Amino acid sequence: MGRRVIIFLFCLLPMVALAQDHIYSQFYNAPIYLNPALTGQFEGDIRFNALYRNQWTGLASDYSYMMASGDLNLSRINSGVGIIFNRSSEGTAYLLKNNIALSYSYIIGGDNFALSFGLQGGITNQKLNWDKLVFGDQIDIVGYIPGSISGAERPSVDSRYYFDSNAGANLVVGKFMMGLAAHHLNRPNESLSGFQAKLPMRISGNLSYKLTLVPDEYDRDGNYLIPSIVAYKQGNVKSFSAGLQYKYASINAGIWYRNDGNSNGNDAIVFSVIFDIFNRKTNGEKFRLGISHDATTSKINYSNTGGTSEIGLGYEKYFPNSSNGGRANGLRCYDFY
Repeated sequence: MGRRVIIFLFCLLPMVALAQDHIYSQFYNAPIYLNPALTGQFEGDIRFNALYRNQWTGLASDYSYMMASGDLNLSRINSGVGIIFNRSSEGTAYLLKNNIALSYSYIIGGDNFALSFGLQGGITNQKLNWDKLVFGDQIDIVGYIPGSISGAERPSVDSRYYFDSNAGANLVVGKFMMGLAAHHLNRPNESLSGFQAKLPMRISGNLSYKLTLVPDEYDRDGNYLIPSIVAYKQGNVKSFSAGLQYKYASINAGIWYRNDGNSNGNDAIVFSVIFDIFNRKTNGEKFRLGISHDATTSKINYSNTGGTSEIGLGYEKYFPNSSNGGRANGLRCYDFY
């Protein structure tokens, strides 16, 4: 009977563990992951971003996530195109999920506004390492029996592929930026157990304001405060982050409060710092390094989890002899962070 219970719980694992997508504290360094409408929306011709998240480092289980993307600003046709790769590893059984998708955006602009729409679609593969699981017949009164082999029947499927689609819109009006995105529009079935488990849609919204502290004519380095809110909803799971960043020249420091939006309440306080290197070159070349740390404030507390750390990298530039080189793209640059 005990074995049947454990097998039943394993069958439920994909439905429970995958019911919520991971989110990044440095959402600003994963623009295409946040919203497909931000594809190609930057000052330059080409951009690369990468972000790695190591969650709850104090726990024995592995919870790590990474994102890498590249996109092009096709200003002549008011569009952006890109590609994004996502990977996650969760739990002692190393439940792996890999996704690769193409992204497209189209922008409608005016003197004081820019409205963009984005679409994203790709293939996801998820796989469970069955050999890492421990069942009831491998445990005695002392604990795990070294070298033991479970009599549990191995499932016929431990890997699954499915198509996934996302869409979004983003609006910049003056110094305001706001966006709305929906992920998993087709609600793919991601179960490995044979029971259908449709992935709930993830709805996200972002709102930012860029407050100029010192007018540009007095301080060409730039001196800004940037308050922002990012909110997520997926099934019955909610989360929101609110924070403030101070940006001066090539340095950006921020502090954020994250609430899981449910009964648990407080989730984490996030500290971040960004360095933009050689961003004054005439070809618009810029290299970005972002570092952040989440101090857990929920019931599982910081001493148990060890917190969560992220490191982000970014690079953007104009192509040689670019028709866009040396001039700003106005509201297309989306330089809010």
